[in-house]
Amino acid sequence: MKILFQGDSVTDAGRDRSDPHDMGNGYPRYASAMIQDSFPDAEFEFVNLGISGNRTEHLVERLEADFMDIQPDIVSVLIGVNDVWHHYAFEYVETTDEQFEANYRKVLDSLKSRTSARILMIQPFLLETVDPAKQVLCEELARKKAIVKRLADEYADAYLPLDEILHAEEEEKPAYYAADGVHPTPDGACFIGEAYLRAIAPLIELLSKEDR
Repeated sequence: MKILFQGDSVTDAGRDRSDPHDMGNGYPRYASAMIQDSFPDAEFEFVNLGISGNRTEHLVERLEADFMDIQPDIVSVLIGVNDVWHHYAFEYVETTDEQFEANYRKVLDSLKSRTSARILMIQPFLLETVDPAKQVLCEELARKKAIVKRLADEYADAYLPLDEILHAEEEEKPAYYAADGVHPTPDGACFIGEAYLRAIAPLIELLSKEDR
């Protein structure tokens, strides 16, 4: 069973980009190990093609090589915070809500029509440890999260409300999961890996039954 991790720096997490099977140091590392431990009789191929700094437009640009050519059994996508963050931090051209939805929808349409992949969509997150002066980021990301949820209702086989889960956990230890609010600490990556396992397990079980 081939599982593809897609996204930005949170998924990339320092992986060796010359080796698509290198999981990096983030949640794919923990999630892949937990999946294998939870399904010891299954054979998995884990592929991590997350790229640091990516926005939804980049997923469209690498749609063929990094989605279609892989033909995964399950693909997870975590994208969105850079579509907001880069607009303010680096003065990039704004990704409007309409552009964000169009980009994401193009990827999802292609996955649905040109692959047999089950889709796990992951809610982008931004924790409160970021500069309070950048509260506008949280406000814009809230709109992007709503778009992701709406698209998940339409396209996804599973949905992981990661921002909600992390916010419920980080109140007592605001820097424990992501010191800068965006990039997970090792503890944060492990926590996300556990949430990822819970979200993807039903899809693995379903595919395993279909293969019997």
